[in-house]
Formats: sequence, C-alpha cells, structure tokens
Amino acid sequence: MKRIPTGGAAIQFYGSVGQSFTPSLSGVGFFRVKVYDAAPRNALGATLVGTLRSGAINGPILGTTMPVVLSNGFAGSVDFFLASAVPVTPSTTYYFQTSVQSGDDWGITTMSNTPGDNYPGGMFYGGLQPFSAGDLWFRAGIYVVPEPSSALLFCLGGGVAGWVLRQKRRCVHL
Repeated sequence: MKRIPTGGAAIQFYGSVGQSFTPSLSGVGFFRVKVYDAAPRNALGATLVGTLRSGAINGPILGTTMPVVLSNGFAGSVDFFLASAVPVTPSTTYYFQTSVQSGDDWGITTMSNTPGDNYPGGMFYGGLQPFSAGDLWFRAGIYVVPEPSSALLFCLGGGVAGWVLRQKRRCVHL
C-alpha cells in the first residue's frame, strides 16, 4: 500500500492529481480543495483547472471547471465551479482531477495517513496511480443561489410603489 506525501502533493510532479469520491447528491456543481504555492519566492502565480470524470481517473470527461487564477504565495481552499451542475448517480464512484494550466510549482493538501482520517468513499490519485493510504482534502457539492422569500419581495415591491406615489405627489404640487 503506497502512502501519499504527508501534508501535500506536488501537482506538476504527477502531471495532475485527483480524488475518487462517492457522491450522496444527484449532482455536482463545484469542488473545493486546498492548494498552496510550492515556490512562493519566484513571484509567479498559476492557473488551475478541474475535471470531473466517470469510470476511472482517465475515464470520460463529464465536465470541466472554469479556470481558477491564483496569485503568487496563495495558500488556502479554492472552489472549482462547473458551468452547471453535472448529474451523477449517488453511491457511484466518480473522479475529480486538478491540473496546472500555467504557472509555477503548486501543491495540493492531502489528509493525514493515520487511521480514521481517510475518506472511505474514495482515494488519492497521483497522475493515474491510486494511493490507497490517503486522500486529498476536498469537498464536492451543488452550488445553490437562495431565492428571496415572497414576503421580502412583497415588502420591497410595496416600498418601491410607495416611493413612486410619493414622487408623483411632489410633482403635482409644484
């Protein structure tokens, strides 16, 4: 059983890194991973992109995220958004892959290799190689834009209507 590097993995070393996962929702709209600039003193950032695949880490592409531009020295969580939620089948294994389109050396945060810290529904991939003794720090889900309540819209509409009536009365009295 191969162990992934504790704390992080170099994306360019593998060409790309990824994670198999088993969604519980019927769609995937974004992925969140933690990345860091592995060469923060060279004043270069990077552009990263994510790919959602089915069947295998190099299987058919279901969706590609919009590129994420990162500044030099960045370290933290990044959201990779798909143009729209991609339908998936819950309890089926899918694969998320991250690669650097341009820029310097970047790393991605891995979870500890200690028992109990691994995600049971998937594993880390360095290139095409699975590493069953670890995982990426990642999240996947659907991005939902909340809609305003009917009561809020009613109040807002009433406020606008009142303001318009008040403006009309001012114009009549001049």
